Amino acid sequence: MYPEDLKYTSEHEWVRDPGQSDASVRIGITDYAQDALGDIVYVSLPEVGTDVEAGTSVGELESTKSVSDVYAPVSGTVVARNETLDGSPELVNTDPYGDGWLFEVTPSDPAAVAALMDADAYQQTI
Repeated sequence: MYPEDLKYTSEHEWVRDPGQSDASVRIGITDYAQDALGDIVYVSLPEVGTDVEAGTSVGELESTKSVSDVYAPVSGTVVARNETLDGSPELVNTDPYGDGWLFEVTPSDPAAVAALMDADAYQQTI
C-alpha cells in the first residue's frame, strides 16, 4: 500500500527520488490521502518554472467532499506537471503512485529528500 522506494511527508505527499543529485523528483499524494479525499474532480498544480518552498501550499485537489491543499515536500523549481490530470483528475484516485503523480521538482537541496519519512515511519503517522 505504501511503496518502500518512496519518501513521505506528514501532509500525505510522496516523493520518488531517482537517486541522482542533479535530478528532479516526482511528487504525488498517498493512497491514504486519495481515499480520505474521495473522488477527485479537479486538480490545480504549480506551473513549470515556479519556485516552491518546502511545507508551503503549491496547489489544490478538489473532490466531491472538499478542497485540499497540496504542499511542496521539498524546496526547488517545478520542472514538470502532470498535464494528463487536467482532463482525467480521477487518475489521482485510481493510480496515486503511477499515472496519478502531480508534479516534478528539481530540489534546491537534494539532501532534503533523504530527510523525509520512509514508508514505515509514514505508516506510523496514520
